[in-house]
Amino acid sequence: FGDSDQLKIEGEGVDKGAFMSPVLLRANDPWQAHAVHEIEAFGPVSTLMPYKSLEDAVALANHGKGSLVMSAFTYDSSAAREMVLGTGAFHGRMVFINRDCAKESTGHGSPLPALVHGGPGRAGGGEEMGGIRGVKHYMQRTALQGSPEMLSSVVNSWLPGAPQPTGKTHPFRLPFGKLEVGYTLETASREVTLDDIEHFANFTGDTFYAHMDEEAAAANPFFPGRVAHGYLLLSFAAGLFVEPSPGPVLANYGLENLRFVKPVSPGDSISVKLTVKSKSPRNEEYGEVKWAVMILNKDSEVAATYELLTMNA
Repeated sequence: FGDSDQLKIEGEGVDKGAFMSPVLLRANDPWQAHAVHEIEAFGPVSTLMPYKSLEDAVALANHGKGSLVMSAFTYDSSAAREMVLGTGAFHGRMVFINRDCAKESTGHGSPLPALVHGGPGRAGGGEEMGGIRGVKHYMQRTALQGSPEMLSSVVNSWLPGAPQPTGKTHPFRLPFGKLEVGYTLETASREVTLDDIEHFANFTGDTFYAHMDEEAAAANPFFPGRVAHGYLLLSFAAGLFVEPSPGPVLANYGLENLRFVKPVSPGDSISVKLTVKSKSPRNEEYGEVKWAVMILNKDSEVAATYELLTMNA
């Protein structure tokens, strides 16, 4: 379908390329039609190729030895998965169209500009225009080795094992400009009682068996018996380290990388180490402070860790 005799090309390097007018071709025996796999004819040019099975279609899709994009039209999610696993290494980007999304589909890359724009093998091997990922191809990666103290100073971000100096002033009372990376608050301890756990469970509605059923909790390989809710520990931790007066801390806007490491049983106690991990100015009035938070049990074992994010003046 199309008129291969009507062709108009302009620009540099046209004598080195392969061009055709918009045309739809058909290869009855695609495994013997070598040119359709080896020559990328700009046009657009499409070729219909029959296949005997999904496995055969995957092999044909890979036969070009590298492609920018691949489009698949199917409503079978298992077939889509098989195509991803079978052809992913040969295509920079893949789009799956079915009856649920066909009307809203805008083509390759349009809805998400950060998607990879590049492909393996003969497609160029790059990931250009893939958002920040694309920028990294123009940057050099350098490995750093040294003591935690040295590396923390070099990258201006506190690392585990680096010094954690303390002081008389609560870090929430220090303005952004005077907060030093590594500055640490070590709090008093607080006992976690069975009444605390039951009150939290009934107040919030989180009556998961690990907190309310001693026998069932003990049968769990992760718990010695009933244990405190992880989010109860977070709440108690905040109560231990927060300085409530108005001051430099403007807002708590989230936490990252939360991990519950060791369960806390009734009768255990917790304390907190709050460390300035890094600082990022946002404007002349305030900046982001990332805090490394470590919740410890009465034996100084780590019960939970996370990074707290605040905006500070």
